[in-house]
Amino acid sequence: MNPLNFLWSGYNAAVAAAAQKCQQQLFAERKTKNFTHQLEAKTSSECIMGNKQVRQHLETAQKTGILKISLQRLQEFPPQLKNYPNVLKTLDLSENRFERLPDELGHFTLVKHLNLSGNKLIELPDVIGELTKLEVLLVMNNYLTKIPKTLSNCNNLKTVNLTNNQIKEFPTMLCGLKHLDVLDLSRNKITIVPAEVGTLYMTELNLNQNQISTLSEEIATCPKLKVLRLEENCLQANAFTPRILKESKICNLSVDGNLFNSKQFTDLEGYEVYMERYTAVKKKMF
Repeated sequence: MNPLNFLWSGYNAAVAAAAQKCQQQLFAERKTKNFTHQLEAKTSSECIMGNKQVRQHLETAQKTGILKISLQRLQEFPPQLKNYPNVLKTLDLSENRFERLPDELGHFTLVKHLNLSGNKLIELPDVIGELTKLEVLLVMNNYLTKIPKTLSNCNNLKTVNLTNNQIKEFPTMLCGLKHLDVLDLSRNKITIVPAEVGTLYMTELNLNQNQISTLSEEIATCPKLKVLRLEENCLQANAFTPRILKESKICNLSVDGNLFNSKQFTDLEGYEVYMERYTAVKKKMF
């Protein structure tokens, strides 16, 4: 082959390869831009749809007193709520992306049922204590590390569910609330059940899946406590003193998954007295 022709054919091949590469890059860039435009359009569409749904919910809530704005991917408190009339009795903001809530929440003093579950909340505002008619507070599946002391002002609370957060200290501000019937603090990081629990008026306390190693025997003085759940903690058998087993009103005590076996528990002084209460309740159920 003529050397000149060989060089020329090699040059053509290189040009063709470069052209093909440019075409591929151009196609990739167009594809990326189209995807970006589609994504932006989708996001914009979702925002418009979300805002439209929020407006519809707000209009309906003025008549019913029930506002449910869940599963809307909201990151901020809806601005429409900041000047909204104080007519709500149920406020459901669950399954969104809130990290904090504004002080305007305290404006809704008629709210009885507040659902903030499934967000990214790291704290609750102090103004929650202004919701004095509140009966049900649901804040499961968030990132709370503590509870505001002002919650002690909510004297009408009946049910509080704070499961699956990052709470490290038992919320003693809830002690003394005479209408509180059920408190769920499971799946947190509580290590101590303090003496203040003796003033709890609830019938059921769930402390499963914490890191509890100390249980105050003052829990025996709870006037209405019937169900105490302490599964999967760090308790020794001797944490359940004769006073707790004999003198308390607890008739359903769940303790599996702690640092003792079933025989160690059944050998405790007072276990038979506890079992008499347990059996008596079971007989009433059947």
